[in-house]
Amino acid sequence: MPEAGQEVIKVRRFLKERLQRDYTSLRGYEAERSNVRQLLQRTAEMGESNSLLLIGPRGAGKTTLINAVLTDLLDNKAFVDNTLIVHLDGNLHTDDRIALKSITVQMRLENAADGKVFGSFAENLAFLLQCLKAGDKKSKSVVFILEEFDLFCTHHNQTLLYNLFDVSQSAQAPICVLGVTCRLDVIELLEKRVKSRFSHRQVFLFPSANQFEEYSALFQELISIPSSKELKITADRLDSLELLKSEACTFQLNHFDGVEYTFDKRFVDNWNKEISKLIKSPAVQRTLQTLYDFDISQAFLKMFIFRLVAQMKLEAPHITADQVTALASQYECDDKVDLLLGLSVLELCLIIAIKHHSTIYDRDPFNFEIVFGRFNKFAKVSSTMQGIERAIVLKAFEHLRIVELIMPLSSSGVGKVQKEFEMHKLALTYGQIHLAVQRYQALPTEVAQWAQSSLI
Repeated sequence: MPEAGQEVIKVRRFLKERLQRDYTSLRGYEAERSNVRQLLQRTAEMGESNSLLLIGPRGAGKTTLINAVLTDLLDNKAFVDNTLIVHLDGNLHTDDRIALKSITVQMRLENAADGKVFGSFAENLAFLLQCLKAGDKKSKSVVFILEEFDLFCTHHNQTLLYNLFDVSQSAQAPICVLGVTCRLDVIELLEKRVKSRFSHRQVFLFPSANQFEEYSALFQELISIPSSKELKITADRLDSLELLKSEACTFQLNHFDGVEYTFDKRFVDNWNKEISKLIKSPAVQRTLQTLYDFDISQAFLKMFIFRLVAQMKLEAPHITADQVTALASQYECDDKVDLLLGLSVLELCLIIAIKHHSTIYDRDPFNFEIVFGRFNKFAKVSSTMQGIERAIVLKAFEHLRIVELIMPLSSSGVGKVQKEFEMHKLALTYGQIHLAVQRYQALPTEVAQWAQSSLI
């Protein structure tokens, strides 16, 4: 039993580390991956200059795609020997001066020593362009990776982008500019002179809404334990990352390495068999479909699986369909319903009174007096809500406004109209109120019946 416990701990750590620190494994997007790979190959082997924008929503895998392509190309000796990689990030390099210093350091130019750059911005830019323009097609190629490309468009006069695209257009030292952004309108952010020098080559990474089978297979792959042979193949691929001599591309320094783990073969077979059964369960398939409808990105699925794996315990070593369903239900919860469940019974009664008023008068606006009158009718026949003073009910009504479950029709009337007569509208659906009444713990039976019954 202690050995089985050790295996569970090891599996949990293995799965969590693989989910967090695997920066080069990208599933799908074969056409896009091939497109970027061929572009970089042509730059390294044939001396072509290119520019490309990689566009897609956050979490789609844009950076992972570039990391995967670089890892693939490290097997190519011509690429390793003839290519410099310069990595810039719009969040870090907030203006062209900082970006230029980083380029100078990463390219190890002569005006950089011990990580410090000498000279003014104009001198550094002139020196960089001179170095790039002095080359020909046989010179070392330079790959510029610009993360958060849209932020570089906000720099003054877009000087850096203009000069990079200008060099990529002319037959000088071969360079490839790869921009990564989540903004679809990024081309419109470019100045006219910059736009005219950009190749307008764009690769879009949009997860497809019609690939649920692949999504389900990915879930199974991420939660299964690979064989020792598969781990060895992955480790051999990662060994080539040592050839990536870029000071800014640091993903290889903390990359997940599965070879460190050895598992008992019988435990692995049993684990993978249980996972296969789990995936075939109708409840899990329904849950995965719900998650797929909610968010189809791989980043979201990885976060979901991480939370699932974190729940593994020694006494319950296998993931169950109930755990998957319970965790997924947290993503379906409605914030407004949770807010209603935190109200007092009096405040919930006012919401029910407002609902009845809205049902009768087709969601007409209401004020405190209208709601208080309707609540009073119920309080007279209720054993739990009798004898509540008007001032307390008014305080409860004001609290509903503070938490924005009811909204004033206009702010211009504040101060001119007494608060009891100020008109409001309901910021809830009837379904949310019905759900809150069902879930509310220890709600008096007569209040629950009033919520469901014909109007008082």
